[in-house]
Amino acid sequence: MADITVGRNQVKNDDIVTTSKSQISDLWKKEDWLTIWIGAILIAVAAIAVITGSFDFSAAKFSTWGNGVSVLEQLGTGSFWISLARTFLVTGVLFTTGVKLKGESVKDYIPAYSALFLLAILVRFISAEYTLNRYLEWAFWALIVGLVISNTIGVPKWLKPAVQTEYYIKAGLVVMGFSVLFSNIINFGLYGLGIAWIVTPVVIIFMWFFGTKVLKIDNKPLVITLATATSVCGTSAAIAAGASSKAKKTDLSLAVSISIIFTVIMMVFEPIIIKATGLGELMGGALIGGTVDSTGAVTVAGTALGETAQTAAVLVKSIQNILIGFIAFAVAIFFSTRVENGNGKTNVSATEIWYRLPKFILGFFAASLIASFVFLPAVGSESVASINGVLDQYKNWAFVLAFTSIGLDTNFKEIKEQFKGGKPLTLYVVGQLFNIVLTFIAVYILLSGKFFPVPVLN
Repeated sequence: MADITVGRNQVKNDDIVTTSKSQISDLWKKEDWLTIWIGAILIAVAAIAVITGSFDFSAAKFSTWGNGVSVLEQLGTGSFWISLARTFLVTGVLFTTGVKLKGESVKDYIPAYSALFLLAILVRFISAEYTLNRYLEWAFWALIVGLVISNTIGVPKWLKPAVQTEYYIKAGLVVMGFSVLFSNIINFGLYGLGIAWIVTPVVIIFMWFFGTKVLKIDNKPLVITLATATSVCGTSAAIAAGASSKAKKTDLSLAVSISIIFTVIMMVFEPIIIKATGLGELMGGALIGGTVDSTGAVTVAGTALGETAQTAAVLVKSIQNILIGFIAFAVAIFFSTRVENGNGKTNVSATEIWYRLPKFILGFFAASLIASFVFLPAVGSESVASINGVLDQYKNWAFVLAFTSIGLDTNFKEIKEQFKGGKPLTLYVVGQLFNIVLTFIAVYILLSGKFFPVPVLN
């Protein structure tokens, strides 16, 4: 019998799916809604702090150390420790309040969260080292730290109440929504839309059919999570698609691990290949923006080609990032009507789709729309950028907590089982090659100057 999670109930039945009625109390008792309120509070307070300038709300940020920069230059300053204490208190109060409203034990959560936050500090410290910071994202080190603990000494029972991966992920994604500005579309116009919005869904559909029909991978949440990570922006897209398809933590861990490994490879070698082929900065940057998974890696790879390439790469990736919410929404609908329902049936009611829809996606969209059409015209791009500068660190802390939790919740035996026959790796490699070819075709048609005027980027 298959376990099917629907709304508020979990039933074991292959043919009958039941739902429970929505209650107004869901708005302050259910995790998805709570993460929306957590994100909304962070956004609101950050906006007030920046616009009024009356208080400091910034979260702790680990500056790069090593390569001649002493660790003490960062850790020895009082402002750093104040911001770190502020980060712990703000996130601790918000997440603990949510735990209380969910009906879980605050007494058990507080010491567990304190320990998890210490692990997050360790992750941020390691990933800030000069060399590691250039080539490996913090998500990789968060997974490693968690995996080392879970596969050696094991996760102590008292720490487990804080190991709540989706809780932190959802809150982080709501905050991230504020940085996804629709104005980015205007900056690169139809060129960016053609590269990012046409290629991306085609790649996802291709990888879905290749994974399920050709490779015959039974784990469909893993397929869609890996496909979305490959075609959009790696970690963040994998998180959103994984939540929408109810992927297991091991699925998410595997998808992110593969994405990170190949992101590093492509970040280093793609600029070299582009230079060797003489593709040029504009086309080369756009190709990087459409194919390298991580936004940070896109910036580094684009910079290696030049200023124009960096601008083109970041614009394409930014426009592509806007798709995260739409794709997560589409995945949720597709899985609830076609995959979880079985046999390709689509007779699932709108009510049931609403139950299965991850509500945090609504928070992501709301934050993006408010930033784009309320804050941007009201306070200007500089203030919005400053607000996002504050929010970006809170988002990063939430994601570090989430990925450390994934590592703590995963063991190598489970990951090894996912690699049976090497199918996930084959899916990623074939999908990424298809992505590169298709993106190159779009870039050539739109930016070579042979079919359309070449845009000028500032």
